[in-house]
Amino acid sequence: MVEQASYNKILDSLATAVIVLDYSLRVSYLNASAEALFGVSIDQVTDKSFDTFFSPGDDAPASLRSALKSNRHFTKRKVRWKLHNNSTITLDYSFTPTPEISQVALEIQPLDRVLKISREEAWISSQETSRHLARSMAHEIKNPLGGIRGAAQLLAQELGDSQFEEHTRIIIEETDRLRNLVDRMLGPRTPPEVCKVNIHEVLEHVSSVARMEVLDKIVMLRDYDPSIPDIVGDKTQLIQAFLNIVSNAIQALSENPNQKHPKIAIVTRVKRRYTIGRDSHALVVKVSIRDNGPGIPSNIIDNIFFPMITGRAEGTGLGLSISQNLIGQHRGLIECNSEPGATEFAVYLPLGSENV
Repeated sequence: MVEQASYNKILDSLATAVIVLDYSLRVSYLNASAEALFGVSIDQVTDKSFDTFFSPGDDAPASLRSALKSNRHFTKRKVRWKLHNNSTITLDYSFTPTPEISQVALEIQPLDRVLKISREEAWISSQETSRHLARSMAHEIKNPLGGIRGAAQLLAQELGDSQFEEHTRIIIEETDRLRNLVDRMLGPRTPPEVCKVNIHEVLEHVSSVARMEVLDKIVMLRDYDPSIPDIVGDKTQLIQAFLNIVSNAIQALSENPNQKHPKIAIVTRVKRRYTIGRDSHALVVKVSIRDNGPGIPSNIIDNIFFPMITGRAEGTGLGLSISQNLIGQHRGLIECNSEPGATEFAVYLPLGSENV
C-alpha cells in the first residue's frame, strides 16, 4: 500500500496547484506548486482558514462556502483573485467536495504566464509585420526624395544667386530632414557587433547622460543587483535603446507642470526560467526604468512601440520603436505598464552566450 508521504511526493511534482480543505475551509494540505503560487509554506497555513490567502474584499472564499453548502463540484475559468500580499492572479480552478471524508480538493491552474506568453507572441508577430511594412514604405519614400533633392540642386545651380535661392535651399533641407526621418524608421542597418557587456556599465553611461540633461530637476535613482553576469550584445545599440526609454521618461516629467518630486529609478534584477515570446531562457536580466510622471494615455499604451505613435505634440513616435527593435535584435523584449504616477518600462535580456 502506498504511504501518505508517497502521495504527497506525487502531488508535489505536479505543475497544478492543489489545496485540500476541510468543510470549514481550513487548510489540510497544499502541494509545492500551491506554496509557490500563494507565497506560503504548508507549515504556515495548516489548520488556518482559506481566507488568509486573500486580501479583504475578495469574494473567492464566500463563493466557495456557497458552493460547499450545495455540495456541488464546479470549475471556473479566467478568474482573478486578489491575494493576501495585494498581488492579483488570473487562474482556472476546480472545486471538488468529497462528503465521505469531509474534505474539499481545490485544483488551481495559474494563467498569467500562459496569457503573457500568448500576448507576447501575438505582439511580436504584429511588430514584425509593422516593421516590414515600415521598411517597405521607407524605401518607397526614399526613392522620390532622392529625385526631389537632386532636382532642387540642379535648379539651384541654374538659378545661381537669384531670388529663388532661399526656396531651393528649403527644398533641399526639408528633403534631407525627411530622409533622416525615414532612416530612423528603418532602424540600424548593420547587425549587432557582439561582445561581453556589463549591463551596469551601459546603464551608468545612460544615467550619466540623463543627469547632465536634467541637472537637479529630476532625481535619478539606481538599484542594481551586482551579481548579474555579463550579457552578450552590442554595447552601442544597448546604450541607444535604454537612452531612448530614459529620455521619454525625462520628457514626460519635464512637460508636466504639476509634477511633484519627479524621479526616475533604474532597477536590475535576475529572473529565472523566463519565457520571452516563443523562447524559454534559464536566466534573464530584467531592467526596470520607472518614473512617477503622469502616465501614458490609455488610448495609445497598447501601440506605443509601433512607429509614429506618440502622446507628445513634438514627438516623432520613433524612439520606443527603435528601442524595441534594438532589444529584439538581442532576443529580448520591452514591456510597459503605466498608470498616473507610476510608469514602468521593463526590458528583458537573456543571460548567456546564446542571447544574440
